[in-house]
Amino acid sequence: MSYYHQHLQAFSQTYLSELQGEIFACPYFAVNNLNRDFVGTKGFSLVFKRSHLISVKQRFPYLKLYLDRVLQEECNAFYLNPLLLERGSRVDPHIDRSLRSYCETITPPLIVSVLYIKIPADLQGGELVLCTSKRQVGQIRPQTNTLLFFQGDLSHSVKPVVSTGVRLSLVCEQYNLEAAQLREIPEIKLESRAIKEKKKGKKRYDV
Repeated sequence: MSYYHQHLQAFSQTYLSELQGEIFACPYFAVNNLNRDFVGTKGFSLVFKRSHLISVKQRFPYLKLYLDRVLQEECNAFYLNPLLLERGSRVDPHIDRSLRSYCETITPPLIVSVLYIKIPADLQGGELVLCTSKRQVGQIRPQTNTLLFFQGDLSHSVKPVVSTGVRLSLVCEQYNLEAAQLREIPEIKLESRAIKEKKKGKKRYDV
């Protein structure tokens, strides 16, 4: 069984530069709103249904080429997040179920896509480790402009980054939900600690 596959040189360098600039300039980009597994990381998250994909592209036009390339036809709900790691950052082992905060019966995504936007050539650490039933099935050293797809029910982690520079990726969990589950998922919802700090007591806000 193939647990993951990669595509090298997935986009133009012009598009990668645009993605990096837009993500860094985004007012929602801050210390991560993700759970405690994401140690010393930065980013923001976007939840949306396929029915509102057009709205996502209109509000975040720099995501259009990525979404056109990675979204799987059979998937109907998505959790997208830019993810930045720096020296000392890591991601502890976990299985993605980021939509569980909206629907408790959520199972893991069908597939997870990762675009490596900026990776230092001399990066030390930061490898993605994929496991199933406590058995390692992959260890991927990230490379700039590589697009990775991996099976959504795999446990995965990112080894601590020990060198300087930033490791920036764009991640999308892709779900195939039943109708009852899909009704519990927001049409579009932005999750960001930057917003949370401005509006105390609320965790999520409409885009």
